[in-house]
Amino acid sequence: MLTAIAIDDEPQALEVIRLHAAKVPFLELKASFTDAFEAIPFLQKAKIDLIFLDIKMPDISGVEFVRCLPTAPMIVFTTAYSDYAVQGFELDAIDYLLKPFPLPRFLKACNKALDHKNARDGAGDEFIFVKTGYEEEKVWLDEIVYLEADGNYLTFVLKNRKLLSRQTMSDVLRMLPENQFVRVHRSYSVSLRKIEKMSRSEITVGGVRIPVGASYEENVAEMKTRLLKN
Repeated sequence: MLTAIAIDDEPQALEVIRLHAAKVPFLELKASFTDAFEAIPFLQKAKIDLIFLDIKMPDISGVEFVRCLPTAPMIVFTTAYSDYAVQGFELDAIDYLLKPFPLPRFLKACNKALDHKNARDGAGDEFIFVKTGYEEEKVWLDEIVYLEADGNYLTFVLKNRKLLSRQTMSDVLRMLPENQFVRVHRSYSVSLRKIEKMSRSEITVGGVRIPVGASYEENVAEMKTRLLKN
């Protein structure tokens, strides 16, 4: 899970970030500010992973603001001016979003930040937060047996229950460690730890037979190699 704030002197730009952030399951936007100086007391009190930061602001630039912070969180710069990109990356920014940025591009930046956080923290979280309606539920990775996709909905099949979430398979797999979960079909991904039987055409997890899609046979072959090594 990532916690973030947004700083931009344009309210309309902040609204775009708020709308995008609401659709990213592993991102929580804690606050937004049109004045960068108002964000400083908040950052001193709250633990924040990421700042979406406009570069060109009236009183202080985003670059200057980052340099003034004693310990800066991860930064994703947002700006309408592409010529600031070099300055942004010199400060080890996670990404650089050129306005107006669509949701897929915003999501890509968020995924970069999550990958960086997981790499920094170790192998990654032992749990994720799953959006179920208007709430988010904590799910331990060891609970997950397999995932089943149906359109824009995804069923988390857990040891003793099921959770239905309005997320895509691709979005959830980005949240999960690659060495623990493998996609074996357009509609299914399985936990390597829960595999009971496997063949070229199907895999059994939790007593359920999961078909192997023709385009995912290579994934299954790699998965078998990993299991043998372990």
